[in-house]
Amino acid sequence: MTSVDEPIRPDGRVRDAARTKAEILDMATREFARAGYEGARVEEIAARTRTTKRMIYYYFGGKEQLFTAVLERAYGALREAERRLDVAHLDPVAAIRRLAELIFDHHERHPDYIRLLSIENLQCAEDSAPSGRLDAIGSPALDVLREILAAGRESGVFRADVDALDLHAVISSFCFFRAVNRRAFGALFGRDLVDPDRREHYRVMLGDMVIAYLRTEGAGPAGLR
Repeated sequence: MTSVDEPIRPDGRVRDAARTKAEILDMATREFARAGYEGARVEEIAARTRTTKRMIYYYFGGKEQLFTAVLERAYGALREAERRLDVAHLDPVAAIRRLAELIFDHHERHPDYIRLLSIENLQCAEDSAPSGRLDAIGSPALDVLREILAAGRESGVFRADVDALDLHAVISSFCFFRAVNRRAFGALFGRDLVDPDRREHYRVMLGDMVIAYLRTEGAGPAGLR
């Protein structure tokens, strides 16, 4: 006898629930990122994963819940990277630069993450209220930022009036803008923000800007590592 977590495939074989759900999420991520929430079709996701719409509803409950699961997994990937970040051995300036670089790298390597967050923001605007889909997902980066800021204040290199959430917004905004506004910025100014030849320039620039903002007067140049 099979359990309720092991639906039968059309060919009579028992499905591997975890693998099937992962395959559905992989395809749903690509479909939502490509077509948006309204344009994505559960039937298309089912066809591309060799399953059925009924099976997707069995696992996730519906299109909205599937999109929620896709968002949570995409957002969770960055949070897991933040959790693994080890900056305890670094001085505050090097630590803040390392964290900024991690967020920069993740945004660049996961374009679907950027598109999904844009879709989520659009959905919230259309609903005229936050969806609450991401409320339960915290950010380990905030805890890391608070620790780094505290260490920097104690050592006298960082200002005392910087809020960790504000700083996180500054870092994320630069990374998000660079990805989302690539075409418009290029059309207006003739510069590709994700040109591989300028990647390291922007990566270092982000760290320099953040450190310059954080430094107290007389604490030394922003580029100091």
